[in-house]
Amino acid sequence: MKLSRHVADMQPFHALAFGQRADTMEAAGQHVVALSIGEPDFGAPSAVREAMLDVMDGRPLPYTSAFGLPALREAISGFYRDRHGVDVDPARIAITSGASCALVMATAATVDDGDEVILADPSYPCNRELVTSFGGRVVAVPTTAATRYQLDTAAVDRAWSERTTAVMVATPSNPTGTSIPFEQLSAICELARSRGAWRIVDEIYLELADPGADGRAARTVLETDPDAIVVSSFSKYFGMTGWRLGWMVVPETLVDPVERLAMNFFLSASNPAQQAALACFAPETLAICEERRVELGRRRRLVLDGLARIGLPVPVEPDGAFYVYVDVSGTGLDAWQFCERALEQAHVALTPGRDFGATTADTHVRLSYAASPEELQEGLDRLGRFVAGLAS
Repeated sequence: MKLSRHVADMQPFHALAFGQRADTMEAAGQHVVALSIGEPDFGAPSAVREAMLDVMDGRPLPYTSAFGLPALREAISGFYRDRHGVDVDPARIAITSGASCALVMATAATVDDGDEVILADPSYPCNRELVTSFGGRVVAVPTTAATRYQLDTAAVDRAWSERTTAVMVATPSNPTGTSIPFEQLSAICELARSRGAWRIVDEIYLELADPGADGRAARTVLETDPDAIVVSSFSKYFGMTGWRLGWMVVPETLVDPVERLAMNFFLSASNPAQQAALACFAPETLAICEERRVELGRRRRLVLDGLARIGLPVPVEPDGAFYVYVDVSGTGLDAWQFCERALEQAHVALTPGRDFGATTADTHVRLSYAASPEELQEGLDRLGRFVAGLAS
């Protein structure tokens, strides 16, 4: 018996591996400050939890349609209209089993053997694995602090070939927490569209991005490119990580193909989770989520100031999500060694740059500031002592 070449070649997600090691240490009685996983400590808003309890009263909970509850798709459409000023037909919205499932379907719908997909290095590792799993070739474009570790039109143009079929971007990004300036995002999409390529835009962290100078919410790509494939999630802004609920917006030409994929890949997302998620869009719940976004901004400042005191530089300050991408090259350790020793000696869990691509694999680590302020401060204190010990 043999494994498929796809799984044989697949790399582990090191953020989860370090998180599991931290859990093992915790179980052995050692408190670990877990800053490796992108999971807000708030949990789901109370109205969502209460809605879940209400629906779990013994009533039948059958499969929904493959694209999800019509009421939830209508609510998401209204959210785009009220928050972002764009009209999205609910028929183009698919509810998925987490944003990961949406990324799987976006890739399955657009990638064939030999197709090339352009994405940034560093970027979310699972996207690379998805492209190769469907026979595509990843064109990982090295980025630098000068472009906020994001693609720009010049980089996309240089990477383009006759086999390019899609450009995949995330804004704000995991691992850097940086956004693509909206004008640049629009230009990238126009370049790809003019050459007949798909635009796959991960907006999982969009609602956790800083507002504009005018106070306006961060802008969705759908404002400039209505036919982009957009992936989003209930996990981050709404704090529903373990509920495994996401959504995607597809152009009309992909509605039928993606529905067939949904039917075959996962039938439908969780019925009770979908019903509970309707409470996300109540004004009171949205107000709570906005308070949380502001709180995450305070935590970001705490972390950035603390890292500066320690002497660990952050080349580009993030403007969204809940990550900082830290340059550890001045410590005398590569990123993997830094993370291993920080876990073993300081009991702080971080994620090495190896997860996110070759360009920053040895020089950078990702720190998630989704933990409580108390845990963040404790983690910074421990890292300060650890780094000071390296220099002595």
